Amino acid sequence: MQEMMNQNTLYIVMAIILVIWFGLGFYLFTLDRKIKKIEQSVNDKLFDISDK
Repeated sequence: MQEMMNQNTLYIVMAIILVIWFGLGFYLFTLDRKIKKIEQSVNDKLFDISDK
């Protein structure tokens, strides 16, 4: 009984760690997309100002 409990606990911990890693990956992916949009808008404004 104790061995089964310890084995289940290990799977639960592994599942929680996996969810945390997927969450961090998703957060970094969305952050990267937002930064690219900001960089693009800044570059567009800089080139617009330099053309005038």
